[in-house]
Amino acid sequence: MRNPSELNESMVIVHRRTVLTDEIVELELRRADGVDLPCWDPGSHIEVVLSEDMIRQYSLCGDPDDRSCWKIAVLREDDGRGGSRRIHEEWHEGIHVVVRGPRNLFPFQPAPNYVFIAGGIGITPMLPMISAAVKSGSQWSLHYGGRSLSSMAFTDRVLDIGSADAWLYPQDEVGLIDLDSALAAPESETLVYCCGPEPLLTAVEDRCRSYWPSDALHVERFAPKDTVESANDEAFEVELIQSGVTVTVNPGESVLSAVEAVGVPVLASCLEGTCATCEVTVVEGVPDHRDSVLSEREREANNTMMICVSRSVSSRLVLDL
Repeated sequence: MRNPSELNESMVIVHRRTVLTDEIVELELRRADGVDLPCWDPGSHIEVVLSEDMIRQYSLCGDPDDRSCWKIAVLREDDGRGGSRRIHEEWHEGIHVVVRGPRNLFPFQPAPNYVFIAGGIGITPMLPMISAAVKSGSQWSLHYGGRSLSSMAFTDRVLDIGSADAWLYPQDEVGLIDLDSALAAPESETLVYCCGPEPLLTAVEDRCRSYWPSDALHVERFAPKDTVESANDEAFEVELIQSGVTVTVNPGESVLSAVEAVGVPVLASCLEGTCATCEVTVVEGVPDHRDSVLSEREREANNTMMICVSRSVSSRLVLDL
């Protein structure tokens, strides 16, 4: 299991709000009581509780050694689900907000060499990773793309860390990220970290799948990836061994909904299979994985599943709930 059943919850103040681009703001969050915030590692994110039914996840992009504050950067998406618009319009300096976490689904692993590939707001989790790579003495390169240079946040910070190792690709000037160059050939003991829009992630996955070792690539998604759903969408049973309850999950119904309907509480957030909040241990049965979190190896192991989107290949599942 990636996550505990309960998350740290903190009341924080928006201490500083910085406009980075026309569409991105950086928010510095501090505890209302002045106490240090929980520690975190590169790749971590927090949950922002906007309302009971509106919870969003944002990567931490500050300094893990500075526990006095957390920093996140939020891209305004007018065609999104409303969370980022609300933050841009309502989160001003001095406002008190509730956050949960941190948690890490995108852990930064030690290696002598790194290739970082970021698209748009996907630069945020890369910033502490790059700093950690520099601190450890590892070799690294960054390939960072966006619609235009003015839309790309943190370019000055990236170039300050290592201008010789950072390649910027404003699309209106030079086109898309040159993946043929970034991933020209598999390099020994090199890890690839990628975050950004789905077309970029898919392109990087395709290249790495063909030429790189299976464990070299690490990706983080902000939105659910396209999945090939099983043709079998029939009803199945789910036994909850901790609760002593068996429920039927009907066609078109999620396991999460069926479990909640019988009064078994489950922590959940995105409802899209991207945040892993609802990850549950599978005791018996074969899940039909439809999430955007588990690796191919983890899917084959069938040890856990995201019950907000995934269903079942077998007629019965036994879950540790």
